[in-house]
Amino acid sequence: MNSKEELKKAAGIHASTYVKNGMKVGLGTGSTVKYTILELGRRIREEKLEISCVPTSIATEKLSIEQGIKLYELSSLEGLDLVIDGADEFNKELTLIKGGGGALVREKIIAQASEKMIVVADDSKKVDTLGKFPLPVEVIQFSWKETRRQISKITGISESKIIKRITNDKTFITDNGNYILDLHLEKIEEPEKLESNLNSLAGVLDCGLFCNIANKVVLASLNGLEIIEN
Repeated sequence: MNSKEELKKAAGIHASTYVKNGMKVGLGTGSTVKYTILELGRRIREEKLEISCVPTSIATEKLSIEQGIKLYELSSLEGLDLVIDGADEFNKELTLIKGGGGALVREKIIAQASEKMIVVADDSKKVDTLGKFPLPVEVIQFSWKETRRQISKITGISESKIIKRITNDKTFITDNGNYILDLHLEKIEEPEKLESNLNSLAGVLDCGLFCNIANKVVLASLNGLEIIEN
C-alpha cells in the first residue's frame, strides 16, 4: 500500500469482513466507508449475502441503493448488530472526532443504536490528543450567532475560531437542515466534559465528539492493517 487512497480501501474492505449473513448494519459516511459499501455490494451480488442496513446520510443512502443494498428505517429494525463508520481523529481511548462530512448527528444516532461500532481509518487519523481537526457542532439556523456566542463562553475560545462551514461559496446545510460550526480548539483535554457542555446549549443539536461508543478501529498504514480494540 503506497497511497492514502489505497490505505482507505484496505481498511474499508477489511471492515466488511465483520459483517455476517443476517446482520443488521449501520453504514457510515465518508471516503473510507465508501469502500466498505462497495465491498458489501459485491458480496450481495456474488456471495448472496443478506443483510439489513441503515444509512447515516443521503450520500450513503444513494451509494447503497446503487449497490443493491436493502435499506430500512432504523426504528423498524429494533437495534443494529454493528455500525461501520470513519473518523476524522481518534485517540488511544477510541474517543472520536466525527462530522467532517457533516453527518455527525445521524451517525451518532445510529452508533448509539448499535451493539458495536467499528471505525475504519488510515494512520493519519490517530492522534495523542484530540483537537487539531476542527470539532464540528451542528446548530439550528435560528439565532445561530447567539449559539456561537454561547459556545465561545463555555469553551473560552474567541468567536473568530468558531467558523460557520462554507462549501462551494455557500453555507453548508446538513441533511437535517442545520448549520455546522467548526471549532478550532487545537487541544481537547476533557472530551466527555466538552461534549456534555456543548450539548447542554439549546441551539446545539449535537457535536462531533463520540465518547465511549467505538469498540474497534481498523487502521491501515504503510505497514499493513492494525486492529485496535477498546
